[in-house]
Amino acid sequence: MNFSQPIIEPFDYIVFGGTGDLAKRKLLPALYHRDLDGQLPETSRIIGSARAEMTRKSFQTLVQKSLEEFVGPDPLDKTVLKRFLERLYFISCDATAARGWPDLAKLLNHEPRAIRVFYLATSPELYGTIADNIHAHKLQTPETRIVLEKPIGHDLASAREINDRVGAVFEERNIFRIDHYLGKETVQNLLVLRFANSLFEPVWNHNGIDHVQITVSETVGVEERGGYYDHTGAMRDMIQNHLMQLLCLVAIEPPSTLDREAVRDEKIKVLKSLAPITQNEISTKTVRGQYRAGAINGGPVKAYADEKDIVPGSTTETFAALKVEVKNWRWAGVPFYLRSGKRLPEKVSEIVIQFKPVPYWIFPTGSDHAQPNRLVIRVQPNEHIRLHLWTKEPGPGGLRLRNAPLNLSFAETFKGHLPDAYERLLMDVVRGNATLFMRRDEVEAAWEWTESILDGWKNSGERPKLYTAGTWGPSEAIAMIVRDNRTWFDEQAGDYPGD
Repeated sequence: MNFSQPIIEPFDYIVFGGTGDLAKRKLLPALYHRDLDGQLPETSRIIGSARAEMTRKSFQTLVQKSLEEFVGPDPLDKTVLKRFLERLYFISCDATAARGWPDLAKLLNHEPRAIRVFYLATSPELYGTIADNIHAHKLQTPETRIVLEKPIGHDLASAREINDRVGAVFEERNIFRIDHYLGKETVQNLLVLRFANSLFEPVWNHNGIDHVQITVSETVGVEERGGYYDHTGAMRDMIQNHLMQLLCLVAIEPPSTLDREAVRDEKIKVLKSLAPITQNEISTKTVRGQYRAGAINGGPVKAYADEKDIVPGSTTETFAALKVEVKNWRWAGVPFYLRSGKRLPEKVSEIVIQFKPVPYWIFPTGSDHAQPNRLVIRVQPNEHIRLHLWTKEPGPGGLRLRNAPLNLSFAETFKGHLPDAYERLLMDVVRGNATLFMRRDEVEAAWEWTESILDGWKNSGERPKLYTAGTWGPSEAIAMIVRDNRTWFDEQAGDYPGD
């Protein structure tokens, strides 16, 4: 069954931070791919804005080089590239002062009926100021949207301040708080997997599921972002947004429709059902770590403490693991184990649904090998969904069991280009579809819950546990799950670690 996408109306995409890393690596390549698929209306424009003095021609040259580097693996289509570059404009603009805003207003007024999207690929500290300037220079129309990149603040108070300032200029329906993880195909497929297949929903609860694991790991260190990361850490950078959103989609109740508010209403219920982790539970339900020197992909890497712009004696965590409980009828007694970190053995984002064992094992294989079924949802890379089942090995001479996966590989099943998350989300903004974006109350509820953990770590006075770069974090993270007679899933070590 095919569902046609709503027609895209002509738009102007104004990207503040238009010469920055996010724009060059993700936003502009995503818009090029949409142009390649014929989705951009003829009159639509893309307007880069930054403090740097730059001509339109030099901006077009910069973007072409970025596309050549980050669009792949197929070569750029010369016809589409020419058309795309002709869409590009550049306005040198100071977000904190008056310079450039009249020029931006003049350019936008050439297409007053186009949908305007202001994408803030800047520091969150500038969100309120940019919104104020948009209002002061009368750049809004009834169909103007604003897109805020994560993180929305660095704690609950700063998140509320940003939301207040932006909310004073824009209605909530026109504020799009983006988390690109929600645009990934396998994440969106969670809703389809659960609510379009009668197979899973009857067992998607405490009766059928033993526990859930959510892992988002990176092999890279802080690279050139040491000054930023040292004030952020794994909890703020990844868990408060990416992992919390994945948890919500695993745990939500069936929404009445796929309406933008119906789905987000169910997500906020999950966030409000999270059991607080108290000061007394910090040492048993949380682990924070910091990488020391080690090896990644066969090469040596330095310790976090030796990275550029890191404060001497820093206690910033580069790894965090949590045991989370959702206090409601569906999930009573089912732990959610979350972990995220830098300088881990592989770059992977995945959700593991560990089902409960059968009530009684009647087969010759010993109970030690009677591992229960497991559903693995790989978000990135090599997106796939695998359901691990027991089956009989072919051949005579006895009943030999083998665990084998039913595998849905996105690359093999859906041939051709798999759209990047930003491709979907950027067009959803133009359509006005906020289903995959965070609402204000979601952001603040997530901050309220995670802030208590951050406070608990601070009050404990303990430093992060050290772990060697290239390993799966501190041994305490393994101990946390082993205490519950469970094991972190590691696909490279075999489908069932411990076999």
